[in-house]
Amino acid sequence: MFEVNVRVGQGSALSPILSALYLTPFLYILEKHLKNLKIPISILSFIDDSLIIAQNKSFDISNSHLFCSYNVLSQLLDSFGLIIKHSKTEVFHFCKCQGSFNPPPLDLSPIGGLILQPKDTWKYLGFIFNHKLTFYKHIDHYSNKAISTVKCMKLLGNSSRGINPLQKRLLYRCCILPIALYSFQLWFYNKAPLLYHMKILDKMQRRATIWILGAFKTSPLEGIKAITGIILIRFHLQKIARRLQICPFKLPTNHILRALMDDSLLPSNNPNPHTVGSLTNCQKNIAKGYLIDSCIKAYRIFPSFSPLNPEFFPSSHIMDNFSDRFSFN
Repeated sequence: MFEVNVRVGQGSALSPILSALYLTPFLYILEKHLKNLKIPISILSFIDDSLIIAQNKSFDISNSHLFCSYNVLSQLLDSFGLIIKHSKTEVFHFCKCQGSFNPPPLDLSPIGGLILQPKDTWKYLGFIFNHKLTFYKHIDHYSNKAISTVKCMKLLGNSSRGINPLQKRLLYRCCILPIALYSFQLWFYNKAPLLYHMKILDKMQRRATIWILGAFKTSPLEGIKAITGIILIRFHLQKIARRLQICPFKLPTNHILRALMDDSLLPSNNPNPHTVGSLTNCQKNIAKGYLIDSCIKAYRIFPSFSPLNPEFFPSSHIMDNFSDRFSFN
């Protein structure tokens, strides 16, 4: 052991690597402690943002598991020379109940924390959750953000001067759509109710197409979309959802998504009970989510996909070999 007096600036590319190297033994020891104490807790960590997840049908039992794990966590952090900012600690509950939803607070005051009142919405890594996972607040936030971007882009041109409609459409596809559809995999999947989401996104797309053409606000939506060459938002979502189905297969075999999407029933030394392969056919039909859809569809389409195939190498793509066959506006 030796003293280190060199600092890494905030935002440096080296900062998350060093953080992961330092926290890996801590997380390993923490999981061992919780396992020995028989506390059914799952832990997720993204740099310095960590989650303690408890699953139970009773709020009181969940809160007791969270309290015990938080106590173990704070003691281990003290031994590692780290501290918890209690003011940034939050508690959130998910529930499918149809009636009133009033979960009890989590009292951490005996171990130096705060009395945490459950929130109506929870924002984590840019995702906005509510207790029923409908993602209404999420779609409202990013649709309004996209509409604000459209309003700012009016400074770049209108129907009489500035950039032309082709350039406006390019800005819409490159700058506005990625904002509006950020993390669409959370709510766009099979059997998901999409009426509210499509209504909000259609409103955003209408504002954008009116700006692109410089048309009147009363112009018919289908007509101005056809003139601008913009497809309906639902069809655009279906297109990019199909394209994303191949992305998990480009990840390393030890990646967490590959592990969860493992559809094989082969015995292993450390079986994961949360994999898709552990579900029965009836459970697969009932389960809903983008990961389930991707796994079921992708294994039918790509039974033997290899991300290191020579066809994927640079200068071997279709567009590289037949560049004279393609044209772009």
